[in-house]
Amino acid sequence: MTDNLRSPERELIELRMEHADLDAAVDRLAQEQPVDELMLRRLKKKKLALRDHITRLENLLDPAEPA
Repeated sequence: MTDNLRSPERELIELRMEHADLDAAVDRLAQEQPVDELMLRRLKKKKLALRDHITRLENLLDPAEPA
């Protein structure tokens, strides 16, 4: 049971959910006036780092066919 809670597949799902939450937060923050540019940049940077982590995990779980 504990193994399922820490599986790479579960981590991938959680990372995707966190990425979607950050995406929504970036959208909300961008709508505010005045725009908090520093916070917006921080959120976008964190979102990009999460995207990179998601991509690495996806490649680990489903490696591309060798050429």
